[in-house]
Amino acid sequence: MDQVPSPFQNLLSTPQHENPDAQFAFQRHQQQEENNLQQQQQQQQQQQQQQQQHSQMPPSLATFGSSLHMMPSLATPKHIPQTYQPSYQSSSNIVPAAAPQSLMQPQTPQSLMSPMVPMSERNMDNIHSFMGPATPMTPATPMTPSVDSGIIPQLQNIVSTVNMNCKLDLKQIALHARNAEYNPKRFAAVIMRIREPRTTALIFSSGKMVCTGAKSEDDSRLAARKYARIIQKLGFEAKFSDFKIQNMVGSCDVKFPIRLEGLVLTHGTFSSYEPELFPGLIYRMVKPRIVLLIFVSGKVVLTGAKVRDEIYEAFDKIFPILKGFKKQ
Repeated sequence: MDQVPSPFQNLLSTPQHENPDAQFAFQRHQQQEENNLQQQQQQQQQQQQQQQQHSQMPPSLATFGSSLHMMPSLATPKHIPQTYQPSYQSSSNIVPAAAPQSLMQPQTPQSLMSPMVPMSERNMDNIHSFMGPATPMTPATPMTPSVDSGIIPQLQNIVSTVNMNCKLDLKQIALHARNAEYNPKRFAAVIMRIREPRTTALIFSSGKMVCTGAKSEDDSRLAARKYARIIQKLGFEAKFSDFKIQNMVGSCDVKFPIRLEGLVLTHGTFSSYEPELFPGLIYRMVKPRIVLLIFVSGKVVLTGAKVRDEIYEAFDKIFPILKGFKKQ
């Protein structure tokens, strides 16, 4: 059989100065053959590496890997699009790929799991014997030792009520009594004032009266009797009965500035502080039932007491707390 001439035979048979493209075409042909040989060698090396890895894998993984090659849908795609990953993202934040179900740890069957028992069906006796009976959580005033501060709150105002047990004509009282004013469109009571003791009374047509402004319990009672005597002189059958002190207001100064922000954070159950609405902290004590207005300057106002001792007791309890939030 005759030998088929190479496509480069005619080109190579001629001298290079006669055919200048012959040498370039021959060099290109040699480069292609070298590239083919290199690709074949690389493929052989890859196959050898895969065989070695396959021989080192456990039997379960080897069978799983072979099944992947048999399934084209699970095979690795030839081209995987690369997504942009910021340089600041650490490798610890990368979520690993989900493992196959066969490689994951076996889950406990539902039949072997312990059944959920409701709380009502458990043995509550053992729980009560260990923890004790449950009691409702009620806020209580923090117990602090009594400290002799040397500061005594001063009474500033006492509000008391009296019932004169008769109907009153407020217009007649306003016309004939001194230091009395009556404007039914503004307030449905006669406002009457006396100088000694310096107090103000609100007299209603039902015969009830509210006396404010006294500095002591005796002054409040004395002022209420004077107002009732004035009503009697105007021709009404007024009686002095059911005198009762409804509110007492005291104030004092602890002589040091107070950190109200720290106080409201520590005693948030009893206190509220909104400096945009009111500059003072409102502290509601449970026992005794007193409301305190605490200011950053150290001034304290105590209100809501029925007896003088309640104000003193409330201040004895709040003073150690205020001392703990003293500004340095």
